[in-house]
Amino acid sequence: MSDRAAMPAEPGGSIDLNHLECLIGEAREAYLALQRDDGHWIFEFEADATIPAEYVMLNHYLDEVDDEMERKIGVYLRRIQSDDHDGWPLYHDGAMDLSCTVKAYFALKLIGDDPNAPHMLRARDAILAAGGAERANVFTRIALALFDQVPWRAVPAMPIEIMLLPEWFPFHLSKVSYWSRTVIVPLLIMMAKRKLAANPRGVNIRELFRVPPDQVKEYNTNPTGSPVGGFFLSLDKMVRRAEPLFPQGKRQKALKEALKFIKPRLNGEDGLGGIFPAIANTVMAFHALGIPKDDPDRKIARAAVDKLLLDRGTEAYCQPCLSPIWDTCLGMHALLEAGEAPDSPAMLQAADWLLEREITDVTGDWVWKRPDLKPGGWAFEYWNDHYPDVDDTAVVVMALHRMDAAKYGPAIERAANWIIGMQSANGGWGAFDAENDKQYLNAIPFADHGALLDPPTVDVTARCISMLAQIGHDIESRPVWRGLKFLRREQEANGSWFGRWGVNYIYGTWSALCAFNACGQDMQAPFIRKAVDFLLESQLEDGGWGEGCETYNEDRPRHMVTSTPSQTAWALLGLMAAGEADHPAVARGIEWLMNSERDGARWAEDLYTGVGFPRVFYLRYYGYSAYFPLWAVSRYNNLKRRNDPTVEFGM
Repeated sequence: MSDRAAMPAEPGGSIDLNHLECLIGEAREAYLALQRDDGHWIFEFEADATIPAEYVMLNHYLDEVDDEMERKIGVYLRRIQSDDHDGWPLYHDGAMDLSCTVKAYFALKLIGDDPNAPHMLRARDAILAAGGAERANVFTRIALALFDQVPWRAVPAMPIEIMLLPEWFPFHLSKVSYWSRTVIVPLLIMMAKRKLAANPRGVNIRELFRVPPDQVKEYNTNPTGSPVGGFFLSLDKMVRRAEPLFPQGKRQKALKEALKFIKPRLNGEDGLGGIFPAIANTVMAFHALGIPKDDPDRKIARAAVDKLLLDRGTEAYCQPCLSPIWDTCLGMHALLEAGEAPDSPAMLQAADWLLEREITDVTGDWVWKRPDLKPGGWAFEYWNDHYPDVDDTAVVVMALHRMDAAKYGPAIERAANWIIGMQSANGGWGAFDAENDKQYLNAIPFADHGALLDPPTVDVTARCISMLAQIGHDIESRPVWRGLKFLRREQEANGSWFGRWGVNYIYGTWSALCAFNACGQDMQAPFIRKAVDFLLESQLEDGGWGEGCETYNEDRPRHMVTSTPSQTAWALLGLMAAGEADHPAVARGIEWLMNSERDGARWAEDLYTGVGFPRVFYLRYYGYSAYFPLWAVSRYNNLKRRNDPTVEFGM
C-alpha cells in the first residue's frame, strides 16, 4: 500500500489542505499512468460465481474444454466460496444464493473436483438445506435441462414462435429490455432445438436434488404471487401442452427470424449486446443449429466470449461485460476535478477516443419506440452500436462540455437531442429504451428474476437532467421540468432516492441532489434538506459511508455497516452538491478517505457497490474505488480553496 495513503486532519476536524493536495496529486498521477495507449481507461469488472461457472459449462456444452483456463477458474471459484454458509453469494460477504451455488458446484465438478472433497461436500449440504437444485431459478434450470439434469418441463414454455408475434401483442421483443431480448432470442433457438450438451466427461449432479428430477411435480412458480402471475402460470401450462402441435413451417420461419435478429447485432468481438449471457447463448444457438465451428459468425461469437476472460496468472474469471466507456468518462471527470488541464495530452487523447466511438450511423432497437429519432450517443462497452446507453451518453457529454463546449459542440448537440428524444412519458429516463415499463411482463414464469424491463429510474434521470442543465437548459425547458417532477415523485419518505444502478440509496440520493443543484433549485428547500438529513444520519461512526446490497430486499432494511471509498465519495459529492462543503460531517468523510488504504490510484474496496439487477445480479466496478474518491477529495479541495460552496457542474 502507498505509504502516503494516510493523511492527518488538523485538530478540531478541519482538513490540512496541503496534505490533501499532496494525496490528490499522487492519486491523479497514478490514475494517469493507468491510461491505455489509445487514450482510454478500463478496470476489472467482476460479478459473482455465476459467469465464470457458465463459461465452464459453455465449454463442456460445446466439447471445447480448455483445461488450463478452467483450472485457473477453479482456483477462483474455490477462493470465493463462503466460509460462513458454504455456498456462493451474489456479492462479497453476501448470503448464499442457491442458483449461483448450484452452477459453481456443477462447474467445479466439470473441471474435475472430487464431489467428496471437503469444499464440495460443504456446498452440497448447503444446496440440499436450501431446498435442492430443483428450487434453482429459471436460467439455472434451463442450463440443467441442456445438460440433461432436469426434464424440459422444468423450464417455462418459451416457444420460438415468439419471434413472429406482432408488435401490438402483449409480449414482444420491443416490450422487454435490451439485455432481455439479446439473451432471449438465442435462448429461444436453444429451447426449440433442445440439443443436449456434449458433456465429454459425463458429469451429472443428481446428488444436489432432494427429489429425483423426474419426480418433481412443480418446477415453475408464480414469480409475483399476484393474480396476473397466476394467470400466466396457467397459460404456461397450456402453451406447453400445445407446443408439440405448432406447425413446422411456422417454427422454421421463426428460427429464421431469430437469426435475422442476431446476425446484424453480432457486434464483432464485442458480441451480441456486449454481455456474456447473450454472447454465450449465441454460440450455443449456432451450435444447436448445426453451424460449424469454422463459420465466421460462430467464430466471432466465440471470440467475443473469450475476450471477457480475465487471467490473473494463478486464477482467472470471466467478466460479465467490459466497461471502457463508463470508466473513461467518469475518470475524465475525476481528473478534471483533480486539476488536470482540459487540453492536456491525456484528456485530449481520451476525448478523441470517445469521439471515435460515438454512435451516429446505427439506428438501435430504441427505434421501436422512437422511430423518428436520430442516433447520437455512446454505449457502455467498446462497441455496442445497437444499444447506446443513456447514462453513459449523459456522462460523456458532461465531460466533453467541461473540456471545450465549442470544440465538441456537434457531438454534444447530437447526444443531447438523442437523450431528449429518449425521455419516457412519465418524465424519467430508462437506461437503453423508452417506455419499457410493462410491469405485467415480470409476472410471467420465465421472469422469476424480476429484471425483464428497463423502466425510468432516478439515477439515470438525474444524470440526464444534470447534463441538460450543464449545457444550458434551464428549469423552463420542458425535458428538464418533466424530469424534475419525476424525481420529486420518486423521493422516499426518509428523504432518500432509490439507486437502480448503484448501491443504493446513497447512490440515488447523490444523483438526485446533483440534478437539483445543476438546475439551480433552492438547496434549502425542505425536500432537499430531508435528503441531506438522510445522508448525514447515514454516516457511520468512522466517518465514512457504506450501504449493503441487502438494501435491495423487498422490506428495504437500513443495512449500513461498513464504510466503502466509493459510497463515501457519493455521499460527499451529494452533500457538496447541496451546499454542505463546510459541514463537519463532510470533513469527517474526507478525513476517512485520507486515512483509508490506497494502492496507487485505487482505494481498497472489496464490497460490491454496483448493480446489474437488484436482488439478482451485483457488480464490483474496480474503477469505482479509483475515480470516485479522487473526485470527492478534489472537489472538496477546490471548494475550500476558493471559499465558495457552490458546485458548478452537473455531476
